[in-house]
Amino acid sequence: MARNFLKMALVLMALSVLCSAAGATEGERLKLATTTSLQDTGLLDVIKDKFDEKYNVSLDVVSGGTGIAIQYGERGDVDVLIVHDKERELKFIKDGQGLERRCIAYNYFYLVGPKDDPAGVKGMNASQALAGIMEKGKIDPAKVMFISRGDNSGTHAREKLLWKKAGYNYSAVNSSGPWYIEAGQGMGATLNIANEKQAYTLSDMSTFMAYQGNLTLVPLIEGGSELLNVYVAMAVSPKKHPNVNCELANEFINYLVSDEGQDLIASYGTEKFGQPLFSPARGNCELIGCSVAECAAPSSASCAAA
Repeated sequence: MARNFLKMALVLMALSVLCSAAGATEGERLKLATTTSLQDTGLLDVIKDKFDEKYNVSLDVVSGGTGIAIQYGERGDVDVLIVHDKERELKFIKDGQGLERRCIAYNYFYLVGPKDDPAGVKGMNASQALAGIMEKGKIDPAKVMFISRGDNSGTHAREKLLWKKAGYNYSAVNSSGPWYIEAGQGMGATLNIANEKQAYTLSDMSTFMAYQGNLTLVPLIEGGSELLNVYVAMAVSPKKHPNVNCELANEFINYLVSDEGQDLIASYGTEKFGQPLFSPARGNCELIGCSVAECAAPSSASCAAA
């Protein structure tokens, strides 16, 4: 009888393990659309692993640039976005597509180019440098070239803004000669093309550092308000898209702005690169142009109220 009882206990224990495993497999799924920079640097993989483990969910990620991420959000194909283009973020919320902006991290864009700097732009601000590259590129496109993301990403949007600040219409720049090439690629691929052609390009700092070991290009313009790069998380509105998992989206955003999430962001890259690839939004609201409500605070947006 004792032997039968032991067999029964072992069977029940095995069933318990199987049920636990099934429960983990059948956990909720959260769909995220985001930028290539978070994917290319590996930060998103770390965030995904930590969040999946902590909440027993599966974070499904689509990365393709801010423009593509916002399109996914507008169709209701994802639950949450992480993007970096303030103008489009505010429009997304104004149009009722998203609940609120949460500033989670920042770094800076770099204007990178060949070490010998054939356009002579080092020391200028970013918009002046673009104007200089255009001027020299028109004269000698074999020597001075610029490779644009050309993919409607957040980086591409910043490039367009810099052209505007330099006094140029982007459509005129885009059609001004062979010195200017639209890659239509993510940041990593664009850097590789620019490196192959020994051309200039605009890159987010984190992706450049992740690829730096394979590049001969160097940062020529760094820092300053023109190149500030702020990453924001937004839950997709359940009022506009009833199928989205709003509650879990808010849980994810709250994890990103929690001390654990902000510490993870603050330390990522230090071991491999000797410095972090991103800075946390926590404690830096004024610096990065985010309100206190937007910066490293739990989400106040109610899914039910939406």
